[in-house]
Amino acid sequence: MVDAQAATQRRDRVRAASAPRHRDPQPAHDFSPSFTALGGLAYDGAQVSASVTDLDSGRTLLAIDERIVLPTASIGKILLLVEVSARLTERDFSGYGILDKTPRDAVGESGVWQHLQAPSLPVADLATLVGATSDNLATNVLLRQVGLGAVRARTESLGLMRTALLDLVRDSRGPDDAPQLSVGSTAELAWLFAALARGEIVDTLTSSRVLGWLSLNSDLSMVASAFGLDPLSHRGSDHGMLLVNKTGADIGVRSEAGVLRGPRAAVAYAASVQFNDSGLAARLRVLEALRVLGLDILEHVH
Repeated sequence: MVDAQAATQRRDRVRAASAPRHRDPQPAHDFSPSFTALGGLAYDGAQVSASVTDLDSGRTLLAIDERIVLPTASIGKILLLVEVSARLTERDFSGYGILDKTPRDAVGESGVWQHLQAPSLPVADLATLVGATSDNLATNVLLRQVGLGAVRARTESLGLMRTALLDLVRDSRGPDDAPQLSVGSTAELAWLFAALARGEIVDTLTSSRVLGWLSLNSDLSMVASAFGLDPLSHRGSDHGMLLVNKTGADIGVRSEAGVLRGPRAAVAYAASVQFNDSGLAARLRVLEALRVLGLDILEHVH
């Protein structure tokens, strides 16, 4: 049973005025290139949202429609990882417990388990695959084990009102399926990563375990493309920088959230763009705008 007062306090931390803000009134850092690049996407019809906060002071560095809800594709898998980690902490099941893949779990696209011969893997290994490659098959097997309802309850207990994992992963979505895998606001996603970094999501052990899984993420194609890190090996400090992030990609959707620590500062960030993915040029423009945001973040922390 979720403690009502605790849930209210968590909700208050991520809740703010419903009217979207476009620019922090007294920005701590000049993110004008990000405003220009992301604003250009919005001017051409894309829906754009971004939030960057200083991890130590909590000050807002960038806020662009950060309260609106947009599709976030695979980013919602973080909520599944939080639930799995919490259950491991509570010893509801063993991280070494073996789960089988079944025909109803089968799904394509991201991930490597679908290409492996192993019919079964331990719970902790499945969570590692989700963190490292956003593995869709591993996601569905874990969801079958813990239940989507439990993930939603955990999400609400954290005070997240605009962020949710809506469904399991599907190769195609019919009229009776959720239209998106997940949705979220960048304000809540940036808060979630900041809280993970501070060890405040459930408890320190649960938060640390989730960060460990996500630190293996091999997708540095969006905001993190500006950080100069090795996509396959960046768990340790590299030139004084340490990154933990999660991305989400679908047709017409690019989204990323994470934490970046540098020699001078640390930030929690999130950015989402929903756009008309009519051609390669449109997609590349979105990726370039996200990279510009990454360059501004890099300048602030390094």
